[in-house]
Amino acid sequence: MQDARLTNYLHLHLIVFIWGFTAVLGALLSIDSIPLVWWRMSLAVVMIYAYMRWKKIPLQWSKKSREGTLSRKRKLQFMFSGFIIALHWITFFGAIKVSNVSVTLAMMSTGAFFTALLEPLFTKKKFVWYEGLFGLVIIGALYYIFKVETEYVLGMLLGLVSVLLSAVFSILNVGFAKEHRPSVISFYELLGGVGLLTLFFIFLPVEFASPRDFSVSDWIYMFLLSSACTAYAFIASVKVMKVLSAYTVMLTINLEPVYGILLAYAILGVSEQMTPEFYLGAVVILVVIVANGILKTRFKKRKLAA
Repeated sequence: MQDARLTNYLHLHLIVFIWGFTAVLGALLSIDSIPLVWWRMSLAVVMIYAYMRWKKIPLQWSKKSREGTLSRKRKLQFMFSGFIIALHWITFFGAIKVSNVSVTLAMMSTGAFFTALLEPLFTKKKFVWYEGLFGLVIIGALYYIFKVETEYVLGMLLGLVSVLLSAVFSILNVGFAKEHRPSVISFYELLGGVGLLTLFFIFLPVEFASPRDFSVSDWIYMFLLSSACTAYAFIASVKVMKVLSAYTVMLTINLEPVYGILLAYAILGVSEQMTPEFYLGAVVILVVIVANGILKTRFKKRKLAA
């Protein structure tokens, strides 16, 4: 059992490393954020569908439904979540395009904080006082970064919008994951995102990127993005979470910005070099998020022991 935990822990670090690499791939791809996300989601849908056919997982399968099938309402809920994750990825890659990977990932490190603030609005979870206090510290750190990195303000704003969308998506998915298989949820969510973005190309002045617009390197980066960073990482992360504690998973996921910024600097070079003040603000945010997780775990243990 201990060997299994160690194996899954190392596997989780690999997954988080892959998530950090996602931002670098977004910077390397030459196409704009909306067609980038459309291609990412479309290819991932095909890959997950092939995986489900290989594993003989029916698209209609549900654990708790009496008939063993998904209702039309549930499918629409999955697709609505897909709309949100599509908008999250558009703003995420948009932030990278107008700023850089380091700035975007520094904003993404606030995800756990925004999730904690939004959960009481969507669920029965009560607001926790120390999360509000930590929130003020994070806001101060963000303000500090905004002041010292004025040329990247648009990227920071897009990054924060992306974080908010990601937090909403995560909260909605908590309930889904208890009743349905990850591959089924992921298939319909990604399919919904593809549908929404297709409407963008039809009704909005958004330029589509055809296969001829891709260079050879673009196709390589897109394949890595849709396969390893999307289809594989999603399914693998759910399997790992069945073995490791939520606390271990949370602390490890907080390393995503660290891995991503180090990878960006190693691969993209001088374009990712930021001021010492930027890194100071980013470290403050990361420390606060980790401290929040530690306090939350301790309070939970005390409550169970009482």
